Formats: sequence, structure tokens, C-alpha cells
Amino acid sequence: MAFTAAARSWTRAPDDPGESHRRRRRDPRSLPDAFAVSAPGIEVTRLVTIALDAMGGDHGPSVVVPAALDYLARDPDVQLVLVGREEMIREHLPKGELPPRLHLRHATQEVAMTELPSKVLRNKKDSSMRVAIDLVKAGAADACVSAGNTGALMALARFLLKTLEGIDRPAIATVLPNRLDGYTTVLDLGANVDCTPEHLLQFAVMGSALVAAVDGKAEPLVGLLNIGEEAIKGSDTIKRAGELLRAAGEGGHIRFHGNVEGNDIFKGTVDIVVCDGFVGNVMLKTSEGLASMLADFIKQEFMRGPFSKLAALVAMPVLNRFKLRVDPRRYNGAALLGLRGLVFKSHGSADAYAFEQALARAYDAARNRLLDRVHDLIGPTLQALPAADAATAQAA
Repeated sequence: MAFTAAARSWTRAPDDPGESHRRRRRDPRSLPDAFAVSAPGIEVTRLVTIALDAMGGDHGPSVVVPAALDYLARDPDVQLVLVGREEMIREHLPKGELPPRLHLRHATQEVAMTELPSKVLRNKKDSSMRVAIDLVKAGAADACVSAGNTGALMALARFLLKTLEGIDRPAIATVLPNRLDGYTTVLDLGANVDCTPEHLLQFAVMGSALVAAVDGKAEPLVGLLNIGEEAIKGSDTIKRAGELLRAAGEGGHIRFHGNVEGNDIFKGTVDIVVCDGFVGNVMLKTSEGLASMLADFIKQEFMRGPFSKLAALVAMPVLNRFKLRVDPRRYNGAALLGLRGLVFKSHGSADAYAFEQALARAYDAARNRLLDRVHDLIGPTLQALPAADAATAQAA
């Protein structure tokens, strides 16, 4: 979709396709009891409904079901739908029974981690992954979480949900810990290897909406990943993207810090770091490898001899706090941004605790109306683009 058309036709008319995700929202007053909570004299309150691909990931129901039960116990405002083979799911339920606010949707197929997305689209019409996304498309669920095949999840989500008005390509966003005892949101992490400057602008808008919705930061700070802080550095694409982001910042649509380098991600210099999917994926895998190597080094040094082991025992409280701060499970749950529905990707090897974190991020995004925030933010940003930029985007 061209930026020109989007910028010129950005309206809130009832027949605007950009409003389709709003129309799919259910009226709480028309919901069955299973989807709403009511009491005499109290306005009906909607539960946030999240569909879970119970068969996805390396562990399937053995992780997804316990995570779902734990999350329901801690949050009374959510209900979950387990999607997958009923007999396998019930094996992991207490006495095989569904507790309140937990539902089951049977699906006869599952997507293997090694399957090609094209084959999944053609041959797996009743897979747990597809059915879970279909529930979001139909308005029966507010969000979907899957630990399954990333390529298949992106392909199915884009095919079934389509992109939001004003968004050309979806992006994958996740968080990484920083030294400020918080985390930095980074996107894209692999969905788009080649990006235009306009795509990077869209990523900045979507990332801003995500952080505002999930983290409660009204005006998050955006940085553009580059080989230096100076505006004259980087490729032509990065330089042009910097110009667009600065213009959007001056227009009050986003808060743009400027160029940032890789180490700024972990310094917490900005709230959001924008990059293309190739750079983002390499950065993410490098960070994961470095963290794993450092953990191995620490373990090896403390196991060298009896005195080292004694020192480890004394240092155990500090080591445990350090482990908690860098525990990748705490940061599980990548958002697929730019779609007409909320889809979150959990790490394939996630345990129950990690999958629960992905659930929490999906819940926060749905509760805080992430789709509406992206929709409301992208329109004015597109309209503010100069005509020359819109023409460039159309050609791309």
C-alpha cells in the first residue's frame, strides 16, 4: 500500500478499511456469560480473551497448559482459550477438567518447527496456530500467543489478519534488558531483511505505540540504530530514515533522540531502537550468544577448585540477583506489529514461566488497546509526510 494513498485517504468514515479492527471488537453487553462478568448495579466488564496455540513450540501442552493455569490464578480479568488436540491438552489439566475462564478449542493439526510457511498456508487449514489466529480475526479473542514456527506464524498472521491502514510491512518487536534495571524495545528482529526509510518510520510509530500501551510511557524515546551518532554516518537508507524520523519528531508525532549505536541498547539511552530485520536479528542472536558465554565463564571459574566453590557459596545471593536481572525468560514475548490483530511470539524453547511472560505482554497490549494506538498514531504521521516522501514510498 502506498504512503500517498494512505495519507490522502486517512479518514474515520464508517466504511474506512482502517476501522475494520474496531468493528470486530465485541460489545460487552451482547456477550455470552463466558465472555463477560456482571453484577447487579455494576456495568458489564469485558474479560480480555487470549487464544493460545497449545501445540506450538518445543514442548507443546506440557508448557502451555501449566502457564495458562498459573496466569489465570494471578489475573482475574483474563480468560484463555487453549487451541489444539483436546486429548493431549486434557492430559495436562487437573483431573482433565477445565477450570473457570479456561476454554478449549479442538484443532486436528499442528505446525512443526521445521515446516515451510508456504506448505503450512496450503495444507494446515485446521492447525492449532491457524485456528488461534482465526479466533482473533473473528473477534472471539483479543490476542493470540504462540511458541511455534516463527515463519509460519508471520505468514499466517499476515494472510489472515492483513496489515493496518498505513502499514506496509509487519515487524517483530521484543525487549532486551538495560543497565537502568528496565528494558529497551527493539524492532525489527527478522521479519523484513530489506527496508526503505519509510518502513523504518513505520517501525518507529508502531514501537512507540507498543511501549506506550504495554509499559505505560506516554512519550517513549526513539533511536535509529546506526554505526555512529552523527547524522552524516550510515547508508543512504539510514540517512534518509533519520531525516524522516526527525521530521516526525519535530511534528510531535514521536520523540526522536537521533542515531544510536549498539551499546546504547543496553545503556538504556532510548526506550525504542529501530533497525531493519537483518541487523536486528544479527544483534539479537549475538546478544544471546554473549550472555550464554558469560554465564558459562562465571560457572567455570567458580567450579575450578574447593576455594572457588566456597567463594561461589558466599557470593550466591549476589549471583542469584544477577541471574534474575539477565534471565531471558523475563523478556519473553515478541509482538508482531502492524497487523489488524494482536499476535505475540514466544520463544520455542520457553518453559512455563517464560510463556507466562509472553501471556502478560499480550494481555497488556490488548487491555491498553494497542491496535487503536497504532491506528491513531500512524495517520497523522503519514499526513505530515512531504509530497516527495510520499512519492518515494509509493515507488517502494
